This record gives sequence, structure tokens and C-alpha cells, in this order.
Amino acid sequence: MDRLANTVRPYAWGSTTALPELLGTAPTGEPQAEMWMGAHPGAPSRIDRGAGPVSLAEAIDAAPEAELGADAVRAFGPRLPFLLKLLAAGSPLSLQVHPDLAQAKEGFADEERRGVPIDAGHRNYKDANHKPELIVALTPFDGLCGFRHPAQAADLLAGLGVDDLKPYVDILRAGPEENALREVLTAVLSAEHHAIADTVERAAVAAGRLAAEGGPHADDYAAYAGIAHHYPGDPGVLAAMLLNHVQLQPGEALFLGAGIPHAYLNGLGVELMANSDNVLRCGLTPKHVDVPELLRVVRFEAGDAGVLRPEAVDGEEIYETPIDEFRLSRFALAPGAAPRPLVSRTPQILLCTAGTVRLRDGGADAGDGADAGAGSGSGSGSQLTLAPGESAFVRAGEHLTLTGDGTLFRATVVA
Repeated sequence: MDRLANTVRPYAWGSTTALPELLGTAPTGEPQAEMWMGAHPGAPSRIDRGAGPVSLAEAIDAAPEAELGADAVRAFGPRLPFLLKLLAAGSPLSLQVHPDLAQAKEGFADEERRGVPIDAGHRNYKDANHKPELIVALTPFDGLCGFRHPAQAADLLAGLGVDDLKPYVDILRAGPEENALREVLTAVLSAEHHAIADTVERAAVAAGRLAAEGGPHADDYAAYAGIAHHYPGDPGVLAAMLLNHVQLQPGEALFLGAGIPHAYLNGLGVELMANSDNVLRCGLTPKHVDVPELLRVVRFEAGDAGVLRPEAVDGEEIYETPIDEFRLSRFALAPGAAPRPLVSRTPQILLCTAGTVRLRDGGADAGDGADAGAGSGSGSGSQLTLAPGESAFVRAGEHLTLTGDGTLFRATVVA
């Protein structure tokens, strides 16, 4: 097992306080949005096995079957197929969708064939992989996920009392659900900029007023007014009003499959995703919005957001998802409990989010003995102690035991 040294990404939407509070470090005053754990080439974790720090990606490249196991290599190739993150949103992220695997392969091949530079601002597909993702709240967490039923979206828009929204309201109330959602989203994202910006501003003022007055939709209106505050005049504000507003409590989760429009608004969570950078944006961003490609990828399916809660299986709380590239679970460890054995034929990343967790190899009781890896960057040893925000990579086939008084998240694959 290897202690991970991880990179914090300072995206503008990040919280200035959430990650420092978890990590026990002083805020810098700058946003700290995501801490990456894994072997993604954009910011791979680093390990040290005694010969100096190297990236986890380099270690895997040098001996993929030894690090990942034959099952994972056979299923996903010689790379770690997931990326684990701590995500701290202080303001809304872009409204976005991800392609399915076939769409990603087709889109990537097309842009490669057309010679679109991989770092071009208008490039949609950075790789040929899909990007399903799971977010588990560590604090109260606000987000948008999936389309509301058109009738519900129509009631919210009508309640704003903005005349320019009446055509959208009529469409949402009249047509079949899929057609109505498609027509309204297309109209909003294709509208002339000055006209739609004015409509957004008036809708935002009305949403703020209704949020202050209270009522059955006050929380929804407050969320949309907050989005508009960060992105004044952005057509994505109206697109966001078509989506379910979700307020997760700690431990609750959302799974974002292909084609599901979503955005994270505020809060701290553990995020696990397939190893991809493919994002198609709907708004709430100064970045490129490719409306035709977006409409090809979006699934215009209305329904509830589908809040997930973990299922307990032999003391491990598992967040069930319909994909194999990753599986996320957590352990609530109590002092004095028997050591928890942990072994897998596939690679694992273990992340402590509360208290203290001890990992010991060889299947022996961790006890209170020497801690070869605790508090150091040395990486591997007979035992590691993890504090909140600290993580470890566990090679396929390693036998561990877990003890301590804290919460540990486990990311692995199904193979």
C-alpha cells in the first residue's frame, strides 16, 4: 500500500474553506475546488516506494498487471479506469452532460479526423471514453440532476410572472414530454443573446423575490436566483429551471449517467468517475457550448433525480451503480471493533474523510504498534494511518486490515 500525495485544483468555482477545514490546513484565500486521487495524466497522484517520488501513472505503466491485477487489465486495459476526487463547490459548476461510450468513440474519432487540436477551446471530445460519475455528500450539498416533469417545470416558470417565458410554458404543458423538453432547451440555447439575457435577468429578479416570500417552491427559486447571481444573463439559468433541484444530506449520493444534464451548486463531496475529460456544456460557463452536439447527446427523459443511499453488505456500505469502471463504498470504523479484513483482486484507493483510520498489510491486527507510514511521505510500510483528506493506493491482491475510529471511502472496480 502506498500513501498518496495529491494535487488540489484551484478552479474558480471552488470553495475557499471546505477543503482546508477537512484537511486541517490554513485557507489560502484562493479557491480550492478538487483534490485528485488516481493516475489521470492531468494531475496524477505521487507515491514513494523508497527510491523517491514517482507518479502513480508511471508506476502503473511500468507493471500494469502487478499494480492493477490481471482481471482489471483484461477488462479495462493497462490503466487505472477511475478517478477519485474530493470536490468542494463554493459556486455553481457549469451545466453539463457526458456522452455514452459509443458517442465518445465516435466524437473523438471525428475530431481527430478533422484535425481539431486536442487543447482547442471548441473541442468536445478529449478522449474516446465515457464519463459516468457518482457524487456522495460529505456536507449538505446542492445540485441539479435530470429533467423535471414538463408540467412541473411549466409551473415554476409560470410562477415567475415573466411574459417572455409564456411560450416556453405553453410548450411544456402541451407536447409529449420528450418533445417539449427538447423544444424548450433548443429554443433557450439558440436564442439571440441580448433578448435571452434580458429575459434571464427578469426571471432572476422574480426568483429572488419569490424565494424571500417563502412558499412551496422557495428553495428552488432561491437556488435559481443564486445561479443567476453568479452567471447574470446566461441562458443556462433558464435551462437550469428545467432540471430537478436536489439537496443532498451527508451520505446521500447522485449517479450521473450518460446524457443526464446536471450541475453541482454548493457543498463538499466525494466524487468517483470514469477516467475521462469528455464534457458537453449547456451553460453557466464562459466556455464553448456546442448546441447541436449537446442536443445529440442529451437524454430528454423526465423523472426524479434518483437520490442514492448506500446498502450495507457485511459491514461495507456500497453505492450501487450500473457500470463496472468503478465502485464506491464506505466503512464506519469504531474503536475497539475487530480488525476489518480487506482484500481485492482489483486496485483500490482508500480515502479517510473523518477521524483516524489505520491500514495494516498481511491481515494482522493493526493494534497500536509502530506506524511506518503515518505522517510521512514515505508511501509503503506495514501500517499507514490516515487522517481526514489522506488517501492510499492498494495494489491488486494485497491483504489489509482496517481499524480505527473514523470513516473510510473505498474506490475500486468491478472486474
